[in-house]
Amino acid sequence: MKNISLLLVLTLIILSTSCKENKQDPEVITVENAIAPKHKKELANAVYNKAEFTIKGMTCQIGCAATIEKKLAKMEGVKSVTVSFEKELAVVEYDVNTLNTDDITKTVTTAASGDVYTVEGMKTAAE
Repeated sequence: MKNISLLLVLTLIILSTSCKENKQDPEVITVENAIAPKHKKELANAVYNKAEFTIKGMTCQIGCAATIEKKLAKMEGVKSVTVSFEKELAVVEYDVNTLNTDDITKTVTTAASGDVYTVEGMKTAAE
């Protein structure tokens, strides 16, 4: 029994020291996304404008505001979009050659089936 105990202690000592000696820092590899959506590239002839408006009818950040933001971001011609649930406010930067405020309004009002969102107080930087 004494020999088995001694053997276990020696095995634990050997394993604990060998693990420390072989320990290496993990290698960090950064990979860039080489595939970008075509409509997210800035075009040479694009004319960008900003629209700011209130969205009524949102009941939560994740289900409503995030859904609207995703739908707007997927639109061709949208450069950037931010939807704030707390402020009931949206800001969209878009290419006027591709989109207009009516397109943006339609996307918001039809963003989710069953929910009713309304756009109020649409203002653009050109106004």
